[in-house]
Amino acid sequence: MNTPPRTSLFEHDLSSLTAECEAMGLPRRTGGQVMKWVYEKGIVDFAQMSDLSKDARARLADCFTGLQGEVVRHQVASDDTQKLLLEWGGALAAPAESALRLAGGTEEKQTETVMIPTEDRRTACVSSQVGCPVGCRFCASGIGGLDGNLTAGRIVEQVWRLSRLPNVGRVSNVVFMGMGEPLANFQNVTTAIRTMNAEWGLGIGARKITVSTVGLPPAIRKLCAFEVPVTLALSLHAPFDELRRKIIPWAEYSTIDELLDACQAWFVKTGREITLEYILLGGVNDRPEHAEELARLARSMRANVNLIRYNEVEGVPFARPGTEDVRRFQEILRAKHVNTHIRASRGRDIAAACGQLRHEQRAKKD
Repeated sequence: MNTPPRTSLFEHDLSSLTAECEAMGLPRRTGGQVMKWVYEKGIVDFAQMSDLSKDARARLADCFTGLQGEVVRHQVASDDTQKLLLEWGGALAAPAESALRLAGGTEEKQTETVMIPTEDRRTACVSSQVGCPVGCRFCASGIGGLDGNLTAGRIVEQVWRLSRLPNVGRVSNVVFMGMGEPLANFQNVTTAIRTMNAEWGLGIGARKITVSTVGLPPAIRKLCAFEVPVTLALSLHAPFDELRRKIIPWAEYSTIDELLDACQAWFVKTGREITLEYILLGGVNDRPEHAEELARLARSMRANVNLIRYNEVEGVPFARPGTEDVRRFQEILRAKHVNTHIRASRGRDIAAACGQLRHEQRAKKD
């Protein structure tokens, strides 16, 4: 007789876990007790859940498991940024048909997640897919295409794991800026966000959770109806459609005007300002004419701009821009009254840019 596979606690919300416990004949309060151990006390081993009976602990251990991923590598940078490379066992969630565009895929099921500490916050940068279907020419995440979607539980587990690292403590912010396109894994991402935001879960404020998308207008409009008021960031990276299509293959499917129209619908619905993410590639999209047009686009809607200096990826033909070029770019935007910030480069000595660690790990095997 085959024993049914155990499901991870991270795949459950309070309601579903409570229902499962009741179906097993356990007291209704059991689900809440387990969630308190997992999210408040950081314990996933049933043997340590001391306020549960010995029988309950044994029965729960037969039906549920805790962690699904295995840490392949753990790196700590000189600026205290920490990065985990995780290997996921078992099947991946099937990607939506639209996410299969440009998919190549490999047998490995590895993703990266990063803890970025500052004086006043602990930010978890999480992945939503194994690989990435978008194929941005400058990014290591899409090298090898898309293997599949991470389940909601595997997304939540990344944040839980980061909170358990030395000298981290409670995670205050989450950004979906790791591997994958979050809106191409809409259902799992939004389910994970509910757990991150819930009082019984990670308890992270909705406005401190940022979903970064390369731009799927229908999915952005769908996100407008999502009940958790997260922050939205658009990975623009070029102010002209022709240039954007050259560096972001998925730009073939929607124009900048269509993306900004969807983002405007987001603002009207939520009242939340959009962040335009813009990776500066030396000699490619960092010229004054690019800054002038980016300023025009930002001013056409309620948007601020995050400028990101490119982190080089071995084998990828793009360069990090010079400091003076970055400053000049920012000055042009500010002269046009656009709220603009240059994001500090973090963890460069541990290949903290998205997909780099997995790319390096694969290169070692080849």
